[in-house]
Amino acid sequence: MNNQPVTLNASIRDVLFGRNVKVVEPSNIYGCDIGDDSFVGPFVEIQKNVSIGQRTKIQSHTFICEFVTIGDDCFIGHGVMFANDLFKDGSPNADPNSWGRTVIENNVTIGSNATILPVHICSGAVIGAGAVVTKNITVSGTYLGNPARLSRKF
Repeated sequence: MNNQPVTLNASIRDVLFGRNVKVVEPSNIYGCDIGDDSFVGPFVEIQKNVSIGQRTKIQSHTFICEFVTIGDDCFIGHGVMFANDLFKDGSPNADPNSWGRTVIENNVTIGSNATILPVHICSGAVIGAGAVVTKNITVSGTYLGNPARLSRKF
C-alpha cells in the first residue's frame, strides 16, 4: 500500500502589512498585522490574532502563536518560541478563550531559542538566549536562565 499524505503548503494570507515590510519565504503567516518597515526571516510562523509593531525584526525559525502582541523596534532572535496554552489540565486545550495572552512592549530584545510563555514584558528588556520567561517582566534589564531572572538593571 502506498498512501499519499495530505500536503499543506506554507503561505502568506489574510495579513495586514504596513509599508516596506520584508518577508523571506518560506514563511507561514496568516490572520495577523505587521507594522511598517518590519522584517520576517525564513521558516517563521506567525498565527492569527498576532500584532507586530513597526521596525520589528523577527529572525528565522521563530514561532509566534495566537494572542501575541509585539511592540515597535523589537528584535526577536532565531528560534524563539511563544506559547499560549499552558496545559493547565494536563493536556492541550482546544478552546482559544482559555489560552494566555502575551504582550511585548517596545524596544525589547529576545535572544535566540528563548521561550516566552503568556506574560507581559516591559519596554527596554533584554531576554538572553535560551531563557524561559514564565512571569511578567516589569523592570528594564537583562534576564537570563530558566526560569528567566533579572541579571542586570538598566
